[in-house]
Amino acid sequence: MSKELNTGIPTDSEVILGILNNSESVLKRLYIAYFPMVLQLIVNNNGDGDDAKDVYQEAIIILYNKVKTGDFELSSKLKTYIYSICRRLWLKRLSQMNRYGGDIKDFQEYLTVDDETEKNNERDIQFNKMGEALKLLGEPCKTIIEDFYINNRSMKEICEEFGYTNADNAKTQKYKCLQRLKKLFFQQK
Repeated sequence: MSKELNTGIPTDSEVILGILNNSESVLKRLYIAYFPMVLQLIVNNNGDGDDAKDVYQEAIIILYNKVKTGDFELSSKLKTYIYSICRRLWLKRLSQMNRYGGDIKDFQEYLTVDDETEKNNERDIQFNKMGEALKLLGEPCKTIIEDFYINNRSMKEICEEFGYTNADNAKTQKYKCLQRLKKLFFQQK
């Protein structure tokens, strides 16, 4: 593995295996990867950076203990799971400190973990379906779609790479590729 892969956001399975294997580097990467998300949550809800660090630390400990005891079953993205734990911990702490002067139930309609988890799960399913459809698409369509939408390459660059006579021809080909991709996407179960 290259250094670049070892310093980015760890995959969900890397985190679980890292915890099981007592990997300090995976835990460090996990801390760095999702802390900004937690910081934003806490700061936007009457907290500060120290509060965010405390809540994030507590959430990582909860995750760590669940994985270590074998009592962990991931039914969403790890990022969603961590966010949900942090939000619950923060709401609990807010209710204990009475910072917002209300009852935690007042926020349930706005901050339901189940709704967000369900939305994120659905989005993940859709992304996976799109990935599968893209794999089935074949060349040159797969590369054209990836170059334009993922790698942000211009139609002129794509035209030159694939030898189209002009950018309009490349656009036409991209459109045809998109139609095939849509068809493959909607044919999946």
